[in-house]
Amino acid sequence: MEKVAFISGANRGIGFETAKKLAEQGIKVILGSRDLNKGEIAQNELAALGAEVDLVQYDAKDMDAPQHVYQYISEKYHKLDILINNAGVLLTGNLFVTNSSTVSDDDVKETFQVNLFSVISLTQALLPLIKKSDAGRIVNVSTILSSLTLHSAKDSPIQPAKEFAYNASKTALNAYTVHLASELKDTNIKVNSGHPGWVKTELGGPKAPMDVKDSYETSLYLATLDDNGPNGGLFHKKDSLPW
Repeated sequence: MEKVAFISGANRGIGFETAKKLAEQGIKVILGSRDLNKGEIAQNELAALGAEVDLVQYDAKDMDAPQHVYQYISEKYHKLDILINNAGVLLTGNLFVTNSSTVSDDDVKETFQVNLFSVISLTQALLPLIKKSDAGRIVNVSTILSSLTLHSAKDSPIQPAKEFAYNASKTALNAYTVHLASELKDTNIKVNSGHPGWVKTELGGPKAPMDVKDSYETSLYLATLDDNGPNGGLFHKKDSLPW
């Protein structure tokens, strides 16, 4: 039976590239896009490459969105094999700031809504469908900037990047990964966090060293793990990163 994947924030950037690669492997990909017009553009672009993908509206700020996505996938596909929680925000637009003493409550709350709370709500809503899969895979797109170990290390390699709301939301996302992976450890579902790299996206900015076309590798790896693959870790490509 054909595998089915849902990717949030899939109309551009890392999500789009991941969708393309999953489709190339014969997986039915459902693009989640906040803006349906932009989603249709992405869908048509993939179709021109020979990938017939599906599309559903998904807005991480919409409290009803998880149930809407569940109903769509349940009625049309009856199961879900891969969930990639890819949608995310960086409200300041700058990773390289130090703003713990000045960040606003609104920025923290909005960032956590998109980067954490919506992920929890969506994952919980779709878990009944993932449990119907022979090999369910949940990928939470995180970042190396979520690592408290690296932030607090002497001569930290990520020292300049201290945008608090973004970093903290992804650290909390990692905690959800660990807890959910532990809860599901005796099932056929694997849950991992992935750091795609510093990528030239709207979030990553133009100075990032990785091109968007190469940004899919970590999510693809974690989405297609075999039965012996890892569970409950943070990875870049196939390399484990410290929490």
